[in-house]
Amino acid sequence: MATEEKSETLDISVTDPSRTEESRRDRRLAGTTDWVVFGVTSIAALAFVIWGFVNQAGLASSASTAQGWVITHFGWLFVLTSTGFVVFVIWLAASRYGRIPLGRDDEQPEFRTLSWVAMMFSAGMGIGLMFFGVAEPLSHYLNPPPGGAAGQSSAALQVAMATTLFHWTLHPWAIYAVVGLAIAYGTYRRGRSQLISVAFRPLIGEHANGPVGRVIDMMAIFATLFGSAASLGLGALQIAGGLEHNGWIEQPGKMLYIGIITVLTVAFVISAVSGVEKGIQWLSNTNMVLAVALALFVFVVGPTLLMLNLLPTAIGDYIDLLPEMMARTSASGGEAMGNWLSSWTVFYWAWWISWTPFVGMFIARISRGRTIRQFVTGVLLVPSLVSVVWFVIFGGAAIDAMRLGAFTLVDGAVNSNFALYDLLASYPWVSVTSVLVMVLVAIFFVSGADAASLVMGTLSERGTTEPSRRTVIFWGALTGAVAAIMLAIGDPGNPGAALNGLQNLTIVVSLPFVVVMALLCLALYRDLRCDPLMLRHLRGTELIEKAVLYGAVKHGEEFHFVVGEPKAKGNGEKTVDEKATVRVEKVQRKVEI
Repeated sequence: MATEEKSETLDISVTDPSRTEESRRDRRLAGTTDWVVFGVTSIAALAFVIWGFVNQAGLASSASTAQGWVITHFGWLFVLTSTGFVVFVIWLAASRYGRIPLGRDDEQPEFRTLSWVAMMFSAGMGIGLMFFGVAEPLSHYLNPPPGGAAGQSSAALQVAMATTLFHWTLHPWAIYAVVGLAIAYGTYRRGRSQLISVAFRPLIGEHANGPVGRVIDMMAIFATLFGSAASLGLGALQIAGGLEHNGWIEQPGKMLYIGIITVLTVAFVISAVSGVEKGIQWLSNTNMVLAVALALFVFVVGPTLLMLNLLPTAIGDYIDLLPEMMARTSASGGEAMGNWLSSWTVFYWAWWISWTPFVGMFIARISRGRTIRQFVTGVLLVPSLVSVVWFVIFGGAAIDAMRLGAFTLVDGAVNSNFALYDLLASYPWVSVTSVLVMVLVAIFFVSGADAASLVMGTLSERGTTEPSRRTVIFWGALTGAVAAIMLAIGDPGNPGAALNGLQNLTIVVSLPFVVVMALLCLALYRDLRCDPLMLRHLRGTELIEKAVLYGAVKHGEEFHFVVGEPKAKGNGEKTVDEKATVRVEKVQRKVEI
C-alpha cells in the first residue's frame, strides 16, 4: 500500500455574503417608507404639475432652453456613454464573470424563458415600436441625417434602416442591462435591498445609506417619472391619431388627450397593484401574441419579397454604418446635425436612460436564477432581433407604400400619429387592424407603466419588492398628471410640437442619470471581482499552484493530488462543503495487493 506522506491542509472556504449584517439590515428596513426620498421627489413632481397648470408657456420656454443647453454642452456625453455601455455588458458576458448566477449557485430561473422575454420586451420598448415602427424608417427615408444620402433614394433606404436599427437594437438594451445586472446581482446574489443607491456600496461604502444614496434614488425616481410620462404621452398621441384617422372624432383637443391619459393611468394602476405574477405577466403575454399577429398580417399582405430581401441588407448596412452612426455629434455636421440629434439619437439615448431605473429594476425582478451570460444574451440579443424583424416588416412596407403614394405628408414630413394607420389603410380589414393598433398601444403602455409605478414605489420604500398600494397608486396618478403637462406645453393640436414637448423634458431630466449609470458600471465591476464564485476560482487556482510547487519540491516529477474530508473539529463537527483537505502524495510505481 502507498505510504502516506505528510500532507498540507489548505482552506478554500468562502463566506456567504447574503448572511452579512448588511443584508439583514436591508431586509429589516425594506417596506418602510423613506420619507426623505418620497417627500422631496413627490413635492418636486407636484410643483412641476402645478407650474404646468399655472404657466404652460413659461414651462415650455424653460424646457426648450434647458434642452438646448444640454444638447450643446452634453450631447457628446450621451453619444459616448451609450456605446460604452454596449462594450461593457458584452465584455461582462464574454469574460469569466459571465458564469456568475443572479442568485444562489444552484438556483433555477423563476419565470419560463418565453414569459421572461415577453415581459422584458413589453416593459422595455413595446409602445415605442408601435409609435415609431412606421414613422422612423419613413422619416429617415424622406429626410436622411444631414450630410448623407439624398432623400427617397436607394442610399436613403439603406441609411434609414441602418439608423433605425442603431436606435432600437444593441444600444438601448445595453443601457437597460447595466442597471438590470447591478440590481439583480445585488439583490439575489448579495442579499441587498432593491435600490439603485445600494448598488453603489462597492464604490462609496456606507455613504450609499446616507444623503448621497438618497440623492441617487431621487434621481432614479425623477428619471422614471418623466420617462414613463413621455411614453404615456406617445400612447395618447397615437390613440387619438387613430380615432381621428378613422373619422370617429375631428381635431383632437386637450380634453381628449387628458381623457385618454386618465383611462390609461387607471388601467395601469389596477394592473400594478395586482403584482408581477398576475397583471403584468398576463398583459405581456397578451400583447406579444397580438403584436405577432399584426406583424404577420402586414408581412403576408404587404410586399413580402421586399421585406425578405431587406432583412439581410438592413443588418449588413447596420454593421457597415455602425462606426459612423456612433460618432455622430454636432462637431461632424454643425447646427443641422445638432438639431437632428436632439430629435432622434440624443432623444433616444435620453429616453432609454430615463427608462433604465424602472426597466432595469423590472428586468432584474424577473431574472432571478439566470447567469450573467444568460442575462446579457437574453436582454441584448433577443429583443434586438425582434426589433430588426419588426422594423424590416413595418419600415419596408411603409417605404414601399410611400413609393406608391399611400402617405400624405405635412410640410414634407411624416405625421407620426397617423403613420401606422396610413399604412394599414392601404391593406384589407383596415377598421379591424386600426382598432387592434389602438388596443396594442394601450396594453403596451399599461404593461410598461405599471412596472414603472412598482419601481417608484420600491425606491420610495427602501427597496421592497412589494410596495404598498397607496404608494403605487400615488406614483401612477402623478405619472398621468406629468404626461398631461408634457403634452400640453408642446401643443397637442400640433403633432410635431407635442412630440417636441415630450422630447425636451426627457432629455433634460435624464442628464444627471447618465453620470449615475457610468459610475454604476464601475461599482458593478468592483462587486463582481469579490463574488464568492470568483474568489473560489481565484483561491482554487492559487491552491493548485501551491500544491504543484510543493509536490515538485517534495517528490520531483511523480506526484498526484488527493482530496478528502477534513479532520473533525473539537466538537465533532465537519464542514465538508466549506473546507477540504488537499494532500500531495508521491506516486508509487508498484502497487501491493
